[in-house]
Amino acid sequence: MTVIASSILNINSPFFILFVSVIWVVIGIAKLKIHPFLTLMSAAILVGLLSSPLPEFSQENKGLFHSRLDLVNSNEMDFNLAIKWSLLGFGNTAGSVGLIIALAAIIGTCMLKSGAADRIVRFLLSIFGEKRAGLVLLLSGFLLSIPVFFDTVFFLLIPIARAMAVRLGGNYLYFVMALAGAGAITHSMVPPTPGPLIIADGLGLEIGEALIAGLIASILPVVIVICLSKWFDNNFDFPMREVAGANKQSLNDIVNKPETELPSTWLSFCPIVLPVVLISSVSLLKILDLQSSGSDSQQIFDLETLFAILSFFGDPNIAMFLAAIFSLFILAKQSLSNNENNDKSLINLISTQLKEPISTAGIIILITGAGGAYGGMIRLSGVGKAMENVSNNFNISYILLAWLVTAIIRIAQGSATVAMITGVGLMAAILSNVQDLGYHSLYIYLAIGFGSITLSWMNDSGFWVVQRLSGFSEKETLKTWSVLLTAISLVGLISCLLASKLIPLAN
Repeated sequence: MTVIASSILNINSPFFILFVSVIWVVIGIAKLKIHPFLTLMSAAILVGLLSSPLPEFSQENKGLFHSRLDLVNSNEMDFNLAIKWSLLGFGNTAGSVGLIIALAAIIGTCMLKSGAADRIVRFLLSIFGEKRAGLVLLLSGFLLSIPVFFDTVFFLLIPIARAMAVRLGGNYLYFVMALAGAGAITHSMVPPTPGPLIIADGLGLEIGEALIAGLIASILPVVIVICLSKWFDNNFDFPMREVAGANKQSLNDIVNKPETELPSTWLSFCPIVLPVVLISSVSLLKILDLQSSGSDSQQIFDLETLFAILSFFGDPNIAMFLAAIFSLFILAKQSLSNNENNDKSLINLISTQLKEPISTAGIIILITGAGGAYGGMIRLSGVGKAMENVSNNFNISYILLAWLVTAIIRIAQGSATVAMITGVGLMAAILSNVQDLGYHSLYIYLAIGFGSITLSWMNDSGFWVVQRLSGFSEKETLKTWSVLLTAISLVGLISCLLASKLIPLAN
């Protein structure tokens, strides 16, 4: 470790560049409260300046941006080149995932405004019954956090959790932890949520592969959520305190909302199920190697034709676009049936409803693009090769390294998304120099996702969302929510390490 320490002190070493840039990201976001977009973009430019001299920016050498570049040590700094290379990284990343993020925001808002999300919860309650309300809230949080942002899902489900606790006479802590824990898992593990989308893009993975892997890897953590939530409820006696907008009348209004004001069950599930099925179908066909199978002339569609059709509709942008159309249709249908348009035209009503989610998506796209710029500049700086050498010399697993780096950034500055951006930027730089991992890079994807879940505490906005809306004190939230997420992260890491040995799925 003395080698790393001495390298950090050497201003020309890649470790010094990484150390300075990470410290700036943490201080900028956590202490100075600078917007993550500005912090990450300035970090990218800082890495470029410290890595000078950079190669000339031309069409021929843009490919250098996606792999390590051996740079000559020099004190010369070219601010213009640092900005140009940073903007290339910003554009590449924002262009590849921006539309999906915007469409996900539209789908989430339409599901909430139309009542589709409420219908899904009621449908699950009708199947499992109120006595299994904890399982229903867990499944609802898990499913809805795929297209909808975690904070929004919690806003939606926490009143239902309170209403169920009043109706059943207890188990409030169990309900809160179950829905919040499950939502946190899909928020960090399953595309098209922005964080997992960034990881998949940075590692060059198909979104369908990442989606399937994220869902499978989430099964064991979900079991942990159930068990720990029950343990918390049995061992802690936290009262259900009053919070704003959650009086008894408002809770009754939520659970007694007329069925006629909600869309049908099958329509409500379409915006979630459609993109998941379409995106994952192509990856499943590739995994099963059906594309190259022989065709039967008696069949109307042979497998190659099926693959071609699914390849079009299973493209993440197309699949999410279709899901967005479905969600807009549901919102329009419910607005007309509930006579919500009044003097406004239906188009104006929908446009008004979509202003906020599109604005939110725009901010996330900016942060995502800035993260791509930062990750790209890390690759240019040569940090990847240096970290690869250290990992090999000390025999450190890349899975453990990916989890550790992401977890440290998460704990230091709070944001899971920023932690994922930083983690994938570093690991993509390292893996660009590795010929054979011995296991599929999906395990690196999962390790970064689980690392970003680690220890939500006071510097995480999610911590305050859970604490304030649930009515728990800061100490109570630390003893439950923070412990729960750390347990999920550790179980995820262990499962990744074991699975990479037992089921390597080598590329």
